[in-house]
Amino acid sequence: MQETMTIRVDAKTKRRLEKLADATARTKSYLAAEAIRAYLDVNEWQIQETKAAMREADAAGPDDFIPHERVREWLHSWGTKRERKAPR
Repeated sequence: MQETMTIRVDAKTKRRLEKLADATARTKSYLAAEAIRAYLDVNEWQIQETKAAMREADAAGPDDFIPHERVREWLHSWGTKRERKAPR
């Protein structure tokens, strides 16, 4: 079942949507709904993966990850005379 939702966009975005709708023979509503679905797919996936990685990191032992400070120091050494090898 579809529901109606009203959104506000700036004039430039509205014109761009109208041009794309004309070029693709789709309605503005169809294109906006597709854009929202795609945005949700990407962002829901990213949040799920981030939460899974955080759970994994929380469950890991102290030797499973390199401390932030060591990684930061290593990155800052890049391109210098004292460039370090990757931390282990």
